[in-house]
Amino acid sequence: MLEVVGLETAYGSSQVLFGIDLSIRQGEVATLLGRNGMGKTTTVRSLLGLTRAKAGQVRFRGERIEALSPDRIARMGLAVVPEGRQIFPNLSVRENLLAFAARRNASETPWTLDRVVALFPALADRFGHMGNQLSGGEQQMLAIGRALMTNPHLLILDEATEGLAPRIREEIWRCLAQLRAQGQTILVIDKYVQRLVKLADRHTLIERGQVVWQGGSAALAADPSLWHRYIGV
Repeated sequence: MLEVVGLETAYGSSQVLFGIDLSIRQGEVATLLGRNGMGKTTTVRSLLGLTRAKAGQVRFRGERIEALSPDRIARMGLAVVPEGRQIFPNLSVRENLLAFAARRNASETPWTLDRVVALFPALADRFGHMGNQLSGGEQQMLAIGRALMTNPHLLILDEATEGLAPRIREEIWRCLAQLRAQGQTILVIDKYVQRLVKLADRHTLIERGQVVWQGGSAALAADPSLWHRYIGV
């Protein structure tokens, strides 16, 4: 589904990514892990076309996208739950969801308002509330639901559990496990390795804009020294 080869990205004269390689197969849950400031969010921005790649190739569903505009990439079925949620504060929960409704894949069970509420029952009684009236956890649920309403081929979650209470984090993990069971292809950026090794199929660790390790969950779980060396947990 996604194939990244030799991705290099810079902000002006400051290069951030140095040849990132990453691949995600359809129906797979993959992670991108590393300490803060190591290039994870820049990688996501490069995949989305928000920061133009300096070199390398990005193929999404067989088509090169590194030179495409962000809106074209989004219409191809790549959706992101951004760090910080970034929901519309002056739109209601219902309006936030409907504003992004689209059919970007041919699933027989597309995401609808009813399906999002079934996934996040806490939103059911909040449909008429404005985005800025929600708690942080409710905003995160709304951000995930909004991305799902596009019916994406690939869903990217950038620090989806950051700053949330433990109970709400558990709700997000439950949601992601359910999405995996339904065959949704997902790329997760997070720091809770113990949860990610149970959820994801494969992992990519980066440090200073370079891939330092790639492998499956069994290998990552078996070597906690990798967690301490590259993730800081």
